[in-house]
Formats: sequence, C-alpha cells, structure tokens
Amino acid sequence: MSKKESFVKGTLILAGAALIARLLGLFQRVPLEHILGDVGNASYVLANGIYFMLLPLATAGLPSTLSRMVSERHALDRPAESERVYQAALWFAAVMGMIMSLFLYIAAPYYAAASRVPEAAIAIRSLSPALLIFPLIAIMRGYLQGRNIMIAGGISQVIEQIVRVGSGISLAFVLYHMNAKGEEIAAAATFGAVLGGVAAFIVMLYFNAKTKRQDRADGLPQAKDDPNRLPFSKIYMEIFKLSIPIVLSSLTVPAVNFIDGSILKPLLSQQIGADQATYILGILGNRAQMIAGIPPILAIALSTSLLPIISAAFARKDEEHLHRQVSLAMRVSVLTGMPMVIALTTAAYSVNGLLFSTRDGSSIIALLTFGTIFQITMMISNSILIGINKVNLSMVHVGIGVTVKFVLSLLLAPLWGIYGIILATILCFLTITLLNVRTMKKIVPFSIMGNRWTGFLVTIVVLSGVGYGLNQAGINLVSVMPDRLAFFITCCIVGVAVVALYPVLLVVLRVVRRDELATYPAPLRKLLAPLMRLQGGGQPGEGR
Repeated sequence: MSKKESFVKGTLILAGAALIARLLGLFQRVPLEHILGDVGNASYVLANGIYFMLLPLATAGLPSTLSRMVSERHALDRPAESERVYQAALWFAAVMGMIMSLFLYIAAPYYAAASRVPEAAIAIRSLSPALLIFPLIAIMRGYLQGRNIMIAGGISQVIEQIVRVGSGISLAFVLYHMNAKGEEIAAAATFGAVLGGVAAFIVMLYFNAKTKRQDRADGLPQAKDDPNRLPFSKIYMEIFKLSIPIVLSSLTVPAVNFIDGSILKPLLSQQIGADQATYILGILGNRAQMIAGIPPILAIALSTSLLPIISAAFARKDEEHLHRQVSLAMRVSVLTGMPMVIALTTAAYSVNGLLFSTRDGSSIIALLTFGTIFQITMMISNSILIGINKVNLSMVHVGIGVTVKFVLSLLLAPLWGIYGIILATILCFLTITLLNVRTMKKIVPFSIMGNRWTGFLVTIVVLSGVGYGLNQAGINLVSVMPDRLAFFITCCIVGVAVVALYPVLLVVLRVVRRDELATYPAPLRKLLAPLMRLQGGGQPGEGR
C-alpha cells in the first residue's frame, strides 16, 4: 500500500477538521439557544433541516462521485480525463446552485406553513444564497479528496465554521439587543452560513490553483491537452449513473432530520399542545441533534477518506488490499465510536445542564445520542458499498430505511411521543446497517469482531453503568456549588472514566487481541500496546 493511499492519515486530517467544525457549531448553537426563544429555535431548526436536505440534491451526489471518478482515473494513469470530468462537474454545480437557491427562496413560506411554524419562512429564505456557493465548494472538495489532498477540505471546513459562527452570533446578538423577534434573530444567525460559504470558497480557490500549478510543474497533462476529450454529454451520463444513487444514499441523516422537523409539530400538537410541541422541536434540533452529531465525526471522516481508497483498490482488482481496508474501516468505526456514545449518553443530563438554558429534554438527548452508533456503522458501510460499485444497492437500502423511519414515526409518535419518533430514527439506521453488511459479506468476506461480540457488549454494559453512576453522583454537587460548575465537573469525571476504562476492558475481555494489533492505525497501536500485558500469555485470537 502506497503512502498516499493510507486512509488513516486522511481520516485524521478530516476527523480533526470535523471535530473543530463541530465544536465551533456547538459554540454557535449554545448562545443562540439561550436568546432565540421557542419560536426562534424552531425556526432555526426548520431552516437548517430543509437546507441540508436540499444541499445534496443541489450537488446531485457529485462530490462522492467525483472523488471516486478522479481517484480511479489517476489510478489508471488518465489525469487529463479526470480534469475534464472536474470541469463538467463545476458547470453542473453552478447551474444547480442557482436553481436550488431560487427554489428555496420561493418555497420557504409554503414549507414553513406546512410545518406549522410559519414564522420560520424568513430564516429559511436567509439561507437560500448559500445554495449558490456550497455546490461549487463541494465539487472542489470532492475533486481534491479524489486526489488524496485531504488538507484542503479540512482547512476550508474550519475557516467556513469560524466565519459562519462568528458572523452568525454577531448578527444575532445585534438584533437581539435591538429587541427583534425570535424568528428575525434566527434569520440573522442562519445568514452566517452564507458568509462562511464565501470564506470557504476563497480557500478552495487557493488550493485549486495550487494543485494546478503543481500539476503543471510535474508535467501532468491537462484536459485541453487530451486529443480525445470526452464530451460533456458522455461525462454527465457516467456521472448521473453513479451520482443519483449516491445522492440518495447520502440523504439518510438530512432526510431523517427533515422528516422530524416536518412532522413533529403536526403529530405532537394534539397530545401536548402547539406551544409545547414547538418547544420540543427546538430541543430536538438545537440540543439533541447537535450533541448526537459529535460521535459520528470520525465516521464522517472515515467514510470520506475511505471512498477513494476503496475505489482505487477495486479498480485495480487488488482484493487483498480491499479486504484489509474494509475490515479495518468497519472495526475501527465501531471501536472508536462507542466510548463517545457511552460518555455523552450517560452524562446527557449534565451536558444539557452545562450548555443550555434549561435541563429539559435530557432524556431526548440521551436516546438520540445512543442511536448514533448505528448511524456510524450505516455511514461507513454505505461508503464501502459505493466504493465497490454497489451504489444502487446502497440507494435501495437507504430508501427502505427512510421508509421505515417515516412509517414508524407515524405509528410510534401517538404511543410514545417524541421518544417514538427518536426510536424510529434508531431503527432506520439499524435497518440500513444490517442490509449493507449482508450485501458486503457476499462480495468482500470480512468479520468485524467474530466471536467477540459478547465481550464487547459486556464492555458497553459495564461502562454504561459506570458512566450513569458517576453522573448521578456528580449532579448532587449542585447543592454545594454553582450549577454549571457542578455539571462541568461531572461531565469531565464521566468522560475521563469512560475513556480510560474503555481500552482496558477491551483488552481484558479480549475484544482486542495481541496478534491483531499490527492491523490497527498507529495511534490505536500506541494506546493499546502497553495494555496487552493484561492478557498475559493467553491464547491468540483471530484478527476478525
């Protein structure tokens, strides 16, 4: 495996950038949650929900498709053809961006009214200019990721969030001090995404120009140098054949959030009243979804950096490399995602009390965060299926999962309210994961942990008990110190205990074994190697 093909390095770059971006996003959501009010919070949730639903449609799945097509063509030594594909993708993104931006602006009041939060129209409309910019940014990121230049997407993501958060909070607080309505403050906050997009676009233009200069210095042929240039019509046929299933596959989380924002108030208003339903919508979108978005950060980075590696190995028919990457990706995603899920789930009450204006909705945060382990496995397995030319099956599985989500939400909401809606989300992710894994095993034989699931489940149960017990003990500190300080200390204690005990239990219960250590990324090897003495001279296990 060449150094350039090491997805671990790319994963670390993207994971670091995604973590910074997520923390900055949290930094934005926390003060906004305090000043927006119930209607403002609901407006903010609806605006972001429909925006993130339309954004993949505006790019038509081109970033992942482009990453794959560029990676394959460079692997087959056809760089000029990859440049031609890039040109075609940019033109498509520019046109689709204009169409989607106009559509969002016109549709805003109708969607807001249908969701029974008509005040959200102004916040939705303030986001519409972002759809002019982000399709182009997404195409540039996809192209450079296909070239294994992960740093460009990472830096642009961080810069985008810094500008987005800084400008969004500044504009929101200006209107807040002018005594503006909650929905108007939400519109100002969402407009920060437009300014963040402009900043990210400038960064991507810089990296794009830098890459072109390097290509010329290396003597790589450009699209104009290819005597047999592919016509755009042929490129678009290939792109859409791949991208339509990809975009539908990538819509799972945005579709789930869009469904929740659209149906929550109509479903729950009769049970708990319209005002309380608006309040719950704000909790779900601005608290629970934000916290639950933290554990999948590594999975997002893994799936993004994994796709060009899987595609290149599949194009070369390098079955050994393909098997190794698939097994490693699935195993690492499960093992690295779980401690964050456990810590945030068990400490949900303290996290909620630390960050937000009230402690309401802690159980909503806990349940949604718990379900993200299935979101992680879904995202990784989706990316693998796309890389091994099974994108149509990935699309079908997502369609089945989203249908399960919608139907179960309608059935379970009357029984369990918001918890029924969240349970439907968890079952959606689990359904897609099981369908994906079944398909993958028919093509690329692999095993995540073989017969070690019992030890892994014991680890989860023990750590959940430890985390919950420490959280329950820690929250009693509110009687002797300021509430937020008590919650901060409790969050730290729970986080440190879970993260410290997790690798120890994995080794003691032989979930991770000595003979397979060499297959793990270097950071995990360094963490686990000193603990291997806890296994003594026991039986070596299969690295499955």
